[in-house]
Amino acid sequence: MELVCPAGNLPSLKAAVDAGANAVYAGFGNATNARHFTGLNFDRATLEQGIAYAHRRGCKLYLAINTYPQHSGWKQWQAALEGGAELGVDAFIIADGGVLEFATEHFPGIRRHLSVQASATNVDALDFYVTEYGVERAVLPRVLTVRQVERLLEQTPVEIEVFGFGSLCVMAEGRCYLSSYVTGESPNTCGVCSPAHAVQWREDHGTVRTLLNTVLIDTQAPGERVGYPTLCKGRFSVNGQLGYALESPVSLNAIELLPRLFEAGVAAVKIEGRQRSPAYVQRVSRVWRRALDACCANPDAYAVSDDWLTELAQLSEGSETTLGALHRPWQ
Repeated sequence: MELVCPAGNLPSLKAAVDAGANAVYAGFGNATNARHFTGLNFDRATLEQGIAYAHRRGCKLYLAINTYPQHSGWKQWQAALEGGAELGVDAFIIADGGVLEFATEHFPGIRRHLSVQASATNVDALDFYVTEYGVERAVLPRVLTVRQVERLLEQTPVEIEVFGFGSLCVMAEGRCYLSSYVTGESPNTCGVCSPAHAVQWREDHGTVRTLLNTVLIDTQAPGERVGYPTLCKGRFSVNGQLGYALESPVSLNAIELLPRLFEAGVAAVKIEGRQRSPAYVQRVSRVWRRALDACCANPDAYAVSDDWLTELAQLSEGSETTLGALHRPWQ
């Protein structure tokens, strides 16, 4: 199984490669990329440096062009594909059918991976993308159980990539409209939820009020950690009780399921976190490298180290982890 790690900027890319990533995924600093946060991502010059750094160390680079273009902005998506091809990326990660068609026609020699943003969760969907666009790998949404993943692998020849660690979302990937509802900009087309221009922090005697486009979504007491605000992880008063009405901050951690994913034939495990720091990327990648090596060497004898769990818990949202949809004991 490949270990696919996030690269939100050049330092994070280097940290992931040095920690043992088999591949890193990155995007340009524009709306073609679903992690289009201010201050992150790559221009042509830094991406060229990143590709060279990765390739010298035997690591691949996948370029995420995984948002949905509008007609007026098509040339930006076309330029991203052309730029990635010229620089020598190892694969495109794409969600939109039009972008896939352009890549298939103009750059047939570059692998096409189906983005999680396409939300392909069944065999018919996967077969469609394979037949129409020659997709060689699909990144599955984080809504399937392990058994559902296994069944897909029994029925499709396409490589399957699953998320192993990182932030979760209550929405099906590629289908979220919460940010659009509050800010007028959808992550599906603009590349970011909670765009920076809509975010405000107001401090009063140590108390921080977090607003998204004038909507109060959280209040932090003095000394309480303040994260980047998203509507789904805001705290609201419902029937007189204050709490996380939509989703609690918690991270997916599927490290204990590695033997089962390995035996099922999963091609790659993906770490979420292109918006995270280089230190975060390094630590998570290092733990997962050790775990994958141990699993692939002897899946029957695989055992999760307490040290791995301790370190990953420190790096998770809310200092909590979950198996998410992968484990549904009632099914």
